[in-house]
Amino acid sequence: MRYLLAGCIVLVSFVTAALGASGRQQAPPGSFEGAPPQFTHFTAAELSKGFLALAFGSDLRIGARPLGIRRFDRPIRARVIGGGSVDRTIAMSRVIQEYARDVPALGLAFATSAAAPDIEVRLIDEKDFQSALQEAFGPKVARDFVSRTDPQCMTSVKSTADGKIVHSVSFIIVDKGEDVFLDCAYHELLHAFGLSNHDQRNAWTTLNQNRMVGYLTVYDRSLLTLLYDPRIKPGMTAREVRAALPRIIADQGFASTNRDR
Repeated sequence: MRYLLAGCIVLVSFVTAALGASGRQQAPPGSFEGAPPQFTHFTAAELSKGFLALAFGSDLRIGARPLGIRRFDRPIRARVIGGGSVDRTIAMSRVIQEYARDVPALGLAFATSAAAPDIEVRLIDEKDFQSALQEAFGPKVARDFVSRTDPQCMTSVKSTADGKIVHSVSFIIVDKGEDVFLDCAYHELLHAFGLSNHDQRNAWTTLNQNRMVGYLTVYDRSLLTLLYDPRIKPGMTAREVRAALPRIIADQGFASTNRDR
């Protein structure tokens, strides 16, 4: 079964339109401009700790647990596959363009019509979510996932044994409101690029599932810049990465405090 191949990992994100019922905190709305310091300031040590927590392992997965760094080793090509009752194709394309602009190390661009994409983003209605998962992963996995997690978005990442991502596909629901859509869009692309884990203790990342964030934070930009630094290679162990990070962080020019801008 293709969804259980070694190197294939499925990541689920929980969101709900009723923020009060879920206990999720609303991050500063719309953009990072004017966001309070607790969302925008962090130290180099906090960046390093967060990178190690988010780049290794996965709290929600199917298939082999990733033991080392996973990332693309080539320029990334993405495609948005529109669908659902609310047209969010342009909005999703703008999210991808933002990642391409703010994290040049990704080498991110849209796939041409003739080329197979490295990342697919599939936009669907909530009522079609389970059937889409069934088509992609089979009925048993889809049923178990939905019953366990009640997800609103999901990403599957397939990689080789040595950590090179081959293909990622994200499923994002479009009819649960703009806040939920944007939170999922930014969150799931981080998974698609190789940040496979979540961390509810981290105040700065979109990968904290207790926060709803509808923009690309400076912290997440920094994480991806580290992940796609040429000195961080697919398959590297946590020990190897931990030893390399101080020099990379210093060379990248991350100050002791950072601010979204």
